[in-house]
Amino acid sequence: MAKIYVPPIKCQGIKTKLVEWIKDVVDWSGDGRWIEPFVGSGVVGFNLLPKKAVFSDINPHLIEFYNAIQRENITPAVARQFLEAEGVKLAQSGADYYYEVRERFNNSHAPLDFLFLNRSCFNGVIRFNQKGGFNVPFGHKPQRFAPAYITKIVNQIAFVADCVKTYDWKFVHQDFGLALASATPQDHIYCDPPYIGRHVDYFNSWDEEQEMRLYQKLKNSPAHFVLSTWHSNQHRQNHYIDSLWAQFYIVTREHFYHVGAAESNRKPMLEALVLNYRPTAASPQNRQNGYQLRLLEPRVKYQVNANGHKKSEESTLESLSH
Repeated sequence: MAKIYVPPIKCQGIKTKLVEWIKDVVDWSGDGRWIEPFVGSGVVGFNLLPKKAVFSDINPHLIEFYNAIQRENITPAVARQFLEAEGVKLAQSGADYYYEVRERFNNSHAPLDFLFLNRSCFNGVIRFNQKGGFNVPFGHKPQRFAPAYITKIVNQIAFVADCVKTYDWKFVHQDFGLALASATPQDHIYCDPPYIGRHVDYFNSWDEEQEMRLYQKLKNSPAHFVLSTWHSNQHRQNHYIDSLWAQFYIVTREHFYHVGAAESNRKPMLEALVLNYRPTAASPQNRQNGYQLRLLEPRVKYQVNANGHKKSEESTLESLSH
């Protein structure tokens, strides 16, 4: 299995374990731009390594962090020095120091403080209150920034730093509508919005109006797109799959999310990818960047239903484990 590069910023719903699956359905020559209107961690686009990309998000702190790497205000050496010093203070004072940094960040919005909070808060959650203040509680790990953990984060920053020097990547703070409005037939869009009915914070509040607006933008886009969303879990189904997205191709796969520290909180979710083109199985020799297929997993078969809508057949796919 090919190595997946994990970005330095964590977030809920990060697609690390789904990157290869998503890449399998991407049909793009590499011309034009890779457009991500909801960059989040950036794990999908960062692993696709497009020559040109626009990574945007409504959360200004995500964008400023990556722009700071691009400007070389944050380098691997700078990050190491910062995390070593802050890690000592966290180890000494625990929650008191975490909340001191949280207050400092909410006043100054320093990108390195954002990194510190993201890697020491509860479960890597990114959440803001209505005043724009980061409000996630401490993750109860005073020894969080051990030398090996710092090295891991520094290496993740080094990977991004190399990418932004090699490729034409732009990080833009903007609404998803503006990002999608610029798409051309040569571009490829990947959307990973907040999952409707499942996640809300100040910068990424998501409701039916937003879902409908995204649908209209993607429906009218001249570019190919892939949309990540959820199909169902053990308790309920995402009815927007049938009410909005059924006219497109839909493939599904079971995935597990950790929503807490206990193994009992490992919950299965049926993930869905919505596409405005018929996906084709890639061959190992033709994959972009040399990544290999998951050869042991059965491919989804496709059918056209009675009203002409393209739908995926029910299929049993190997679940991913963490």
